[in-house]
Amino acid sequence: MPRDDRKRGYKNDLLLASAMVAAGLSLSGISMAVIVVHDSLHDPLMAQATQPLQSTPGAETRPAAPVEPATTGTRPAAIPPQPAQPDAQAQKEGVAPALPPAPAEKTAPPIKER
Repeated sequence: MPRDDRKRGYKNDLLLASAMVAAGLSLSGISMAVIVVHDSLHDPLMAQATQPLQSTPGAETRPAAPVEPATTGTRPAAIPPQPAQPDAQAQKEGVAPALPPAPAEKTAPPIKER
C-alpha cells in the first residue's frame, strides 16, 4: 500500500506543478495583451525627455566666443627639469636629494636543502 500512496502523492504534486505553470503562462499572456492594448491607445511617437535646444534671444548681436590661444607644444624654458636624485658629483658638493632614499629590499635567508 505505501507504494500506491507515493504514486498518488507524485501524481498530485505533478498536477499542482502543472496548474502553477499554466497559471503563470496565462498571467504572462494577459499582461502582454494589456501592454499591447495600452500602447496602441497612446500616440505612437515617444515623448522627448528634454526639449530641443533653442537659440538664446539676441544671440545674433552678441560677439562669438573668444578664440582659444594657440599652444606651441614646447616646454617652458624658464624652469629646467630637475632629476629626483642628483648625480654623484652633485651629492659630493652637498646637494640634497629631492626624494628620500628607497627602503632596502627585505629578503629572507636562503632555503637550506635537506
